[in-house]
This record gives sequence, structure tokens and C-alpha cells, in this order.
Amino acid sequence: MSDIIKEVMKHLPDDKISDAGFEGANIVLYTKDQDFFLNNNGMIKEIVDAIKKRVELRPDPSICMDMEKAEKEIKQIVPKEAGLANVIFDPQRSMVIIEAEKPGLAIGKQGSILRDIRNKTFWVPLIKRTPAIRSKLIENIRAVLYQNSEYRRKFLDKTGHRIYDGWIRGKKNEWIRVSCFGGGRQVGRSCFLLQTPESRILLDCGVNVASDEEAYPLLESPEFDINELDAVIITHSHLDHAGFVPYLFKFGYRGPVYCTAPTRDVMSLLLLDYVKIMRNEGKEPIFEQDDIKEMVKHTITLDYEEVTDVTPDVRITLYNAGHILGSSMVHLHIGNGLHNLVYTGDLKYGRTALLEPAATVFPRLETLMIEATYGGKDNVMPPQREADDVLRDNIVETVKRKGKVLIPVLGSGRAQEVMILIENLVRTGKIDKVPVYIDGMVWDVTAIHTAYPEFLNNTIRKQIFHKDQNPFLSEIFKRVGSQKERMQIIEEEGSCIILATSGMLVGGPSVEYLKHLGDNPKNSLIFTCYQGEGSLGKRIQRGEREFAFKKGATQEILQLKIEVSRIEITAHSDRKQLMNFVYRCNPKPKKVIVNHGENSRCLDLASSLHKQNRIETVSPRNLEAIRIK
Repeated sequence: MSDIIKEVMKHLPDDKISDAGFEGANIVLYTKDQDFFLNNNGMIKEIVDAIKKRVELRPDPSICMDMEKAEKEIKQIVPKEAGLANVIFDPQRSMVIIEAEKPGLAIGKQGSILRDIRNKTFWVPLIKRTPAIRSKLIENIRAVLYQNSEYRRKFLDKTGHRIYDGWIRGKKNEWIRVSCFGGGRQVGRSCFLLQTPESRILLDCGVNVASDEEAYPLLESPEFDINELDAVIITHSHLDHAGFVPYLFKFGYRGPVYCTAPTRDVMSLLLLDYVKIMRNEGKEPIFEQDDIKEMVKHTITLDYEEVTDVTPDVRITLYNAGHILGSSMVHLHIGNGLHNLVYTGDLKYGRTALLEPAATVFPRLETLMIEATYGGKDNVMPPQREADDVLRDNIVETVKRKGKVLIPVLGSGRAQEVMILIENLVRTGKIDKVPVYIDGMVWDVTAIHTAYPEFLNNTIRKQIFHKDQNPFLSEIFKRVGSQKERMQIIEEEGSCIILATSGMLVGGPSVEYLKHLGDNPKNSLIFTCYQGEGSLGKRIQRGEREFAFKKGATQEILQLKIEVSRIEITAHSDRKQLMNFVYRCNPKPKKVIVNHGENSRCLDLASSLHKQNRIETVSPRNLEAIRIK
């Protein structure tokens, strides 16, 4: 038994605890004593105050009410107005997950209904929101977790022992270094290895979807050993930050992956789609669905500002990054006050139609790792209202000439921003009511947005709480479910707007639409997201207008006559916002590491930050290592 659990047991009566273990950094105690479970006279709270760790008391599975009886009891206790949708038992952990349309009503005033369920069934209730749009993926993820409940319990306990059982590598001296395996002076395949004498932690592990030559992180580097890897932390779900994680599981990694719950869900969806697209293009996928499932089994989700230990000498806290749903910046407290590092991943320091701006206040901060996607001197975006007006004008003009509008989007983040923009334009009468077809994984990602309104800004959150105001449920949005429906949209008379993945025109339904709509000058192609080097989208932006596409066994040449527009509705911070973010950081960093941007943009931002803030800046190349301490 770990020393910390022995310490906890000293404060408890000997005969009350039947089992004790870890769930990651949390300590979980089980009791067979019903009275002690319902009322322990504040003993558990006293222990939490003393050891400053999360301690939870649960009923031993042997005293829980029979599942069938418990389900009937719960259905009687939870009021009908709560919209009870599902009751799922996790018997290994004595927990019952209750899905309801209105979680507040299922919880009751000051938790009265939860207490009632505990008192009558001796199960620990956990309330989850039923998505306003049904998400098969969320259901599948929850099923994977519940079906592997026993394995999860053992895995979480093993993770806890790694955190609390002391140092395994020997503390010789104190140092910290970060090695860059991807995302060094480039956008795509972000991957950094944080090393201390005790810990080996990967910060993101992505792929570069726009390049075949530089697609994957450089994990063949001598300092990386998958057998020594302690943890993986994923800032957000985009493939350039998360696309290589299942590959680690393919090659034997069985440690934890830390991220927010929406990141886990959207990441799983994007990875499944990535495998599907590779197969459709006749390529051998680099990992399989089973590897993605393995990743889900090993994911530990955290809320914003929830503190957790991940190794004996590293504690992390996730903060809102403002980039996409569930995106986070990672605050790492390393050693016993030795050093504090914040890795931003991708960030947006400005309120958007979906999200609140990135957080800037941290408990301590010495080193900041910041992105530079739009870090160049000239990367100053027009005001949001201006971008909205340009989008509206483009749609209005296309509709007037009876054309179709194709907007390639990233499945997560940008697509939902564009949906809210268009819904607002229609609702306020600024554009005619035309059908908006949603193709690719956009619909599923949107469903996930409705499941996690607490991660969205106040305005959208309130709208989602009221079905009749939920912008994502607007009648203008139509889901495209098959190739047959796709062809009907292409062939039908009249105007429409099409939101389709992939956003960079590297595979996916957007390329299919372009093949059929690209030779008609009545139609419009509107780029709203970043176009990576080497992508078809980037080539079109540069003025190329002739492309070869495969059609069966032959190749067909497409002369592009479609009207091309570029509107930056970016989920990244522009140059001004990046500079402002660093200026507003509290406390001020002493060192800034610039990554995730084209070479010139990284160097430009690093130089400007150094001049403005009088702090050390560096922009590493891939395979470079930086000693932080």
C-alpha cells in the first residue's frame, strides 16, 4: 500500500474501510458500512484539508442496491421535467450515470435529489447532460468506458501508484528540458517531450495532414523511448495536435492521456474520420479503430482549473485556450516549486461567437510556450464585424446569381463558428433563408458542442439551455448522410450553402463538391480557415486554377471557374492578440518559446516579444532541445 493511503487510513476507524485505491491522482475509499457512507461526520473533509488531495468515499459494491431495482427507484426519484434519458451503471466503481435533458432538475436544490438517490440506492449518482442533438459517438465512448469498467479501475489505480509511490529514476539533480519533435517553425504535427530527472511527458502528438514528406512527429529521436513515457497531455482535438496519439498505443503505450472531456470526444471522432479518409484514398492507415478505442480507455478527463498530479514531480492544470470546444492551455508545476511552464497549444485571446477568450492569470509562471500561426508582422486580422459583413456579401451575391456557396471547414471549431454566423444572418433577415447543408463530421462535432455547453461562452450556453433558441437546431441546417444525397444537392436547381470537411481541401467531401461545382462561375468557394503548405486549398489561394482529379481509373482535368474568396474567421490569435496575450499574462513569463508557425512568423514574433517585454525568447527547430532550468 502506498504511503499516502497509509496516512489517510490513520485518520479513519479500522473497521470502516473495505478497500482503498487510486483513480489517477484521486484517492478512493470503499466502505461496507451504510451509515458511515451516508454520514462520516466530516472525517473525509478533514483528511482532504490535511493532505490537500482529492479523497472520495464510495459504497462497497456489495452494499449497492440491485441494479434493476435501483434503476426503478431512480426513475421514481428524478422528476419527469428533468427529461431522464438514460441510466447506466458502473458497478466496479459503485457509480450510476444519469443522463438528463435538464441536469439542474435532476440534481435538485442544493443536491437534494442526488442525496435522495444515495440514501435509497447506495449508488453514487453522476449527472450528465443529454446532447440536444443525439451523438452516436458520445454514446459509443461512454459504452467503451462502461464495458471496460474493471480494466479502467486497475489502470487508474496503476496511474495513481506511479504518482504516489515515489521516484523510480533517482533524483540526482534538478533540470528541465523540452525537445521539439514537431511544430518547430512549422504548422502541423505539434509534439514536445518534457523531461525532468524523473518524468517523461509528451505535450501534444499530432500529424501534418497537408504534407506527406513531413507528416509525423520525429519520435525516432534518441531521447524518446515509448517504454519510459509517463503521460501524454493533449491541448485540443485538431489532428495537428492529437492525430498521432493512437499510434503510441499501437506500439505498446498504456499510460494516461490527459485532456478535457470534449477534447476526448471530438479527438476520437476526428481520428476515426482520419482512418476512413486514408482508406478512401487507397492508403494504409497508420493505426486502426482498436488503437483509438485503446486511447479512449486510457484517457483521463479534467475540467478547466482542476489540479492533478501526473508524475511524482509534475502537477498540471488546464486553462481555457479560447481556440475550439474544450481546448486548453497546460500549466505545469514542476518539482516542489522548481519551475512553472505554460504550454498554450493553439489559443484565441478574444471572445468569439462560441467561446470566451483565453485565460491569462496563472498561479505562477516562468516559461511560456506560445503558438505563432498568425505571428508575423502582417498577420493582423480585420475586426470580426468586418469579416461577418464580407461573408454576408459573398453569400448574398452568390444567391442573387442562383449559385451555390461551398465553404470548406475544419470539422471542429471553425464549422460551428460559421454555422452560428449564418444562423444569425438568417434570423436577423440579413440574408435570405436558403438551405445550409452540413457534410462530413461537422454534424457529429456540433452534437458534441450541445453536450458540453459549460465549455461555451455565456450567450451560446443560455441559448442551448432553451431548445427553441438553440442556433444549432435551426431548421435551415440539413444533414447530408450519403453520396446519393451529395449528388442531389449538386444537381438540384437553386442556391444553397454547403459546409463540408476537410477545410484544407485535402480529401473529404469538400473536394467532392469542388470537382462538381468548380467549373461554374455562378458558384462561390469561400475559405474561412488556415490553409497548410502543400494543401490544395493553399494552391488555390495562390492562384492555381487547373487541377487533375482521379475519376475511376482515369484522371480528369478541372478548370476552376468558381469565384474564390478568403475570409479569416480564425480560431487563432492574430499578431496583435498574441502580443497582447503575453503582455497580459499574470505573472509575466521570464522566457518565451515560440512554436507552431511558419519559419518567418515564429522568428518575427520571438523578436517582437523580446523587444517589447525585455524577456528571453527562442524559436526552436524540430529536433532541437531547450534546457529550461
